Amino acid sequence: MRVLGRSAALATAGALLAGCAGGPGGGGGKISDDKIVLAVLTDQSGVYADLSGKNAVEAVKMAVADFKAKYGGKAVTDEIEVISADHQNKPEVANSKAQELYDRKKADLILDVPTSSAALAVATVAKNKKKLFIDVGAATTELEGKQCNKYTFHYGYNSYMLAHGTGTGVTKDGGKNWYIVYPDYAFGQDMQKTFTTAIKGAGGSVVKSDPTPFPNDNFSTFLLKAPGLKPKPQVLGAMQAGGDLVNLVKQYNEYKLGEKGVKLAAGLMFITDIHSLGSDALAGTRFTDFWYWNANQGNRAWADKFKAKTGARPTAVQAADYSAALQYLEAVQRGGTDKSDDVVKQLEGAKVNDAFTSTGTIRAEDHLLTHDAYVAEVKPKSEVKEPWDYEKILSTIPAAEAFQQPDPSCSL
Repeated sequence: MRVLGRSAALATAGALLAGCAGGPGGGGGKISDDKIVLAVLTDQSGVYADLSGKNAVEAVKMAVADFKAKYGGKAVTDEIEVISADHQNKPEVANSKAQELYDRKKADLILDVPTSSAALAVATVAKNKKKLFIDVGAATTELEGKQCNKYTFHYGYNSYMLAHGTGTGVTKDGGKNWYIVYPDYAFGQDMQKTFTTAIKGAGGSVVKSDPTPFPNDNFSTFLLKAPGLKPKPQVLGAMQAGGDLVNLVKQYNEYKLGEKGVKLAAGLMFITDIHSLGSDALAGTRFTDFWYWNANQGNRAWADKFKAKTGARPTAVQAADYSAALQYLEAVQRGGTDKSDDVVKQLEGAKVNDAFTSTGTIRAEDHLLTHDAYVAEVKPKSEVKEPWDYEKILSTIPAAEAFQQPDPSCSL
């Protein structure tokens, strides 16, 4: 993985976004440093760069533009800055970058942070510094479980949602015996645990679970053993994501496991993965999605604006980054200040109705955003009507079913 230099990693993503003058923040002392700084801490160069990365920064900038267009001179501040940094999918780098963003760059909010181990590291920094962190790209339920804290919010999806959409659904449809391969770090470990629970709860069994290196480009050791396991698994549950999932699927097809009776179920998949491989490579694969650009006219309208800026359709993570940034700014507007404790109060219990979801609620008990999710299937190329038109939505999972109940171990 290429490591960016210090100057590139902390480059601002669009300098200062200036708005109309005036507003309650201009000289009133309610806005720290007379501006709001939104920091997108992301994977700029590794396996999650496509699903998040530079286009996550663009999504946040779109939220700023929409916020300013809505409030004009009545906005709480006339200066909102968007900056970014690369955490390289390493928790120790995420830790140091988060401290630098909060302390030196004066970030009021850190967003995005794919990679669960990195997200947990940033959550600890946020807690210690009493600064806001809204994670979008990590799946671990620990963010709203034992490691929850007052200043951290979890937005978009988690491993429970993925497991109880895909794991439960595929098992009930006849895929009773599973072989799970998962990346050996916090995300994969959490996915392995939640999928195993969901599969067993639906009457299935996990024949074997194997951890794999992260990141990884060679899954042959694990794939070749699948057809020979006893009992033979009907489903290969791939818990990898991003570039790792792309590599695994290529090798799955190369070894013709589907023809050998081992179907593929993806724990976490994004349209960028399908785009990279081509829809025929994944045709018929079931997975759980939490936003799709072509699900309805509202999503499509926002996705058209995104495509005009980036040349690509947005992933669910990038759409959630937009929403998280917008809801933070709305909370600051309602409270008239960017002081962390006041913003937390505004976010807790808030209803979310924007380009990402119309059914969202930020739970006050654990700071998890709940919302509807979807069971989806990858279309064969013959059914793809236009570029990026890769998903067929099979069913909607209501918000009350998509996410777990609050964890008693979470104490804010």
